[in-house]
Amino acid sequence: MIAPSGGGALAAGAAATLTGSAVQLRDVTVGYDRRAAIEDVDLSIERGSLVAIFGPNGGGKTTLLKLVAGLLEPWTGSVHVLGGAPAQAARRIAYVPQAEVVDWSFPVSVWDVAMMGRYPRLGPLRQPGASDRDAVREALERVGMAGHARTQIGRLSGGQRRRAFLARAIAADAELYLLDEPVTGVDVPTQEDLMDLLAAESRAGRTVLATTHDLAAASRHFEQVVGVNRRVIAAGPVSLLNDPDVLARTYGGHLLVIGERGVLLDDAHHHDTPSGGERHFHDEDRAR
Repeated sequence: MIAPSGGGALAAGAAATLTGSAVQLRDVTVGYDRRAAIEDVDLSIERGSLVAIFGPNGGGKTTLLKLVAGLLEPWTGSVHVLGGAPAQAARRIAYVPQAEVVDWSFPVSVWDVAMMGRYPRLGPLRQPGASDRDAVREALERVGMAGHARTQIGRLSGGQRRRAFLARAIAADAELYLLDEPVTGVDVPTQEDLMDLLAAESRAGRTVLATTHDLAAASRHFEQVVGVNRRVIAAGPVSLLNDPDVLARTYGGHLLVIGERGVLLDDAHHHDTPSGGERHFHDEDRAR
């Protein structure tokens, strides 16, 4: 179950205690420099949930993931992840950023990327052992990348890159997956494969939070959704994506309603406009 932690029709979800919740945010505001990116956020997400975070560009989707991952400190309010502070749960969290922020020219192989998921468990001095190699091998097999284990990541297709980074998350044996646009730019069969894997992880009791701009895909594959536009606009079952009022409040002027049920989102740039310290490298390329 997922819900805003405050009052309202969805408040029943807030009955989850900190020990029963994967993520609990209370009155959280955070941003970059002096500019708030998300404000007054109250949110409770139970363990084992499969959650899509949707909203307009610059609405704070990526910021929300970074906050839960412990990459940002809240200006106000409290953040509890897996029963404690994000830093205390770091080894139990797998964070996968957007593809655009990865340096694909870095000389590492698919195997190396997947092994990175084991490093938090190893510590600074230990070398990977047999159990770590077995975990990586199994993760690569699950995502269909065992045959590309020694391939340099820059030589992979977009879908293969997403599979490699999902293998890193699986190899980490994490309890909480935080995925920024995990199926953006991949073909439909790859999208289906990746979402089937994430659904299986959720059924196994792991919690999956993923940002998305594709509402059609979210409605097919996710069980719960969170609408974000600088605040949590709505949170609850995936049926919220069929509610024109929820979509209008989340997307504002970016939403056109066609007929009674169809919607068209005027959201050509598929991920968040940079907020303060965030950068997307292709924005710089376009300016050249």
